[in-house]
Amino acid sequence: MKYKERLLTARLQRLVQTFPVVVISGARQVGKSTLLDHVFPANTDCVVFDPVVDVENAREDPDLFLDNHPRAPLLLDEIQYAPELVAAIKRRVDQNRQAGQFVLTGSQQWEVMKSLAESLAGRAVFLTLDGFSLAEMSGQVDGPGWLASWLENPWEFAYGEGGLVRMEHTLYETLWRGFLPDATTLPIETVADFYAAYTKTYVERDVRLLADVSEWQTFSRFIRLAAALTAQEMNYSQLGREIGIAPQTARRWLDMLKATFQWFDVPAFSGNNIKRVSGKPKGFVADTGFACAAQLISSPAALAGHPMLGALFETAVFAEIRKQSALLSPAPQIYHWRSAGGAEVDLLLERDGKLFPIEVKVKSQPGPRDARGIRALRDSYPDRDIQPGLVLAPTQKSLRLSDQVWAMPWNTR
Repeated sequence: MKYKERLLTARLQRLVQTFPVVVISGARQVGKSTLLDHVFPANTDCVVFDPVVDVENAREDPDLFLDNHPRAPLLLDEIQYAPELVAAIKRRVDQNRQAGQFVLTGSQQWEVMKSLAESLAGRAVFLTLDGFSLAEMSGQVDGPGWLASWLENPWEFAYGEGGLVRMEHTLYETLWRGFLPDATTLPIETVADFYAAYTKTYVERDVRLLADVSEWQTFSRFIRLAAALTAQEMNYSQLGREIGIAPQTARRWLDMLKATFQWFDVPAFSGNNIKRVSGKPKGFVADTGFACAAQLISSPAALAGHPMLGALFETAVFAEIRKQSALLSPAPQIYHWRSAGGAEVDLLLERDGKLFPIEVKVKSQPGPRDARGIRALRDSYPDRDIQPGLVLAPTQKSLRLSDQVWAMPWNTR
């Protein structure tokens, strides 16, 4: 497969020139190793760790291991399999704060990654790599994306001419394939096999290492149920009851999905009206292709009229915003909003004290009624600085829906 440029490349290069340690984390198969191969010269020293084999005795004698790799930068792939190295890296960096000494990758954000964050505070910077964005899939990575422009000046952005990202596939096929690099280019008849192997590898390697899960069939059902609940508010009691497990177990298993970058929570925005607003987080599966496979959706055509279509599209939009947010420093905080009366805004970004509301609609011709949630938000918080809102949809051009709301193609550049 031909290499596709990643949006994070330039930022990674800048950070390596500034910090002693750069840590790149993300789900399995999102392209972390491929990114390193592309950014660093072919002769760069790189070690890939294994969950079973103690590669070069790194776990047994981490200091000797590092002594045998003196040339910087040292690339350490899948660092979660060699947690003993963390303390040794800290000691080296404390003695020498030169930039660009270590670049680490990991596909878990539990104990090892937490240890890295705590031990290397002030010495390391963390990046999260996701599956492809729309711009990366199309090869149009020549700018920061529409999100940065909207947050910088929403009025100027709304009246601008941003252009569209070229879509290689139809909307249904894009959602069904998902955004993992391999899944975007495989022959369509092999995509289901890819996700079956991906899920099996994920469960047998990552989850087994994280926790003692004895009920593997039940856990597989849990993954399918979680995927079915993407873009919904989370109720742990209900989630557990559906498959006969305790709420505490459901929460723990969902934490495992989050720890392996398969699930993301979006907290509820409360402002000052805490009692009047739902406080439940909204959950999103990381990748729509993974969700379609978990739901046994057989083909892109099967998404037409499918009850999950709206949730899958919202999941894809949230993922796109998450990927573009990773380019910004600081990144905006992402919330969802739902009033006690049922009014809601799908996504609400906060930056510099300003609120940026987003509704997501899987329709080609959004209208003023689709901005009702944004109007309700403004009515509920008249004292907050609420910026012009967006309705993101699979439409072909931008359209003004009201004095402060625009409909915009979800594949805007």
